[in-house]
Amino acid sequence: MKNLIEKIKKLKEEKNAIILAHSYQNIEVDEVADFVGDSLYLSKQAEKTNASIIVFAGVYFMAQTAKIISPEKKVLLPNLNAGCLMADMINHEQIIKFKKKYPGIPVVCYINSTAEVKAECDICCTSSNALEIVKSLNTPQVLFVPDANLGKWIEKQLQGVEVITYNGNCPVHHNIKKEDIEHARKKYPHAKILIHPECKPEVSILGDFVGSTSGIIDFVKKSSDKQFVIVTEKGVSDRLKRDYPDREFILIKDNMLCESMKLTTLEEIWHALEYEVNEIKLDEDVRKLSYNCIDRMLKVSV
Repeated sequence: MKNLIEKIKKLKEEKNAIILAHSYQNIEVDEVADFVGDSLYLSKQAEKTNASIIVFAGVYFMAQTAKIISPEKKVLLPNLNAGCLMADMINHEQIIKFKKKYPGIPVVCYINSTAEVKAECDICCTSSNALEIVKSLNTPQVLFVPDANLGKWIEKQLQGVEVITYNGNCPVHHNIKKEDIEHARKKYPHAKILIHPECKPEVSILGDFVGSTSGIIDFVKKSSDKQFVIVTEKGVSDRLKRDYPDREFILIKDNMLCESMKLTTLEEIWHALEYEVNEIKLDEDVRKLSYNCIDRMLKVSV
């Protein structure tokens, strides 16, 4: 593996490339990554560089986002089978149908969606800023796609705003039950329970902290506590264990795995970069519309 890592690093220099790795990736991918974190953070960091090529170790919608924001750069996805089950729950036809059912109501689109869906929405959001984005619209009703759990969590935080959700979810988070949290609370009474808002609202409400992947990592960084129950994908727990060996991290369930996120290997990263294959391409009209959706968000929340 060491030789492969060195080959990838050498290729990056030769080709003026950068590698982005989402926090749910296999942890060895970090060895070659220039940036590790949430999907939008990664795309924004890539935009700031003078790299000619972006290799995105993540899933399809993330690579699309990088291309939306940096159209002049070549974006490569090492494994084209790396999709997102949540993003796949809504397509262009379905978002059109959903909007027609509720005419005149602004549409907030979670970053976990394709460019084609973003192009039909008014403003984008992330799990970090969803509350701020919905609040900024100053309207009694919003449509929220595709994550119903995040949408309903936001509705619980706001007074007098109805969040009409599309019936989508992340299966990894959606499968967590409140009994799982209650059991963890009894078993680890001194632990802080950190929950991703893609979980069901009745689960999220039981956490000591509810936030995005980066929010959970940041909470640990600032906390003086020594024990944490992590209620999100295993990649986050793996990185926390590596970075904070003096603390204890308990993954809420052993099966907290996004299989698509684990598809990308170092060999595939090398292959994509060596041969410049699996390039992400977007229709320019779709790219511009989806860029507007993201840009509106960035003007509200940096």
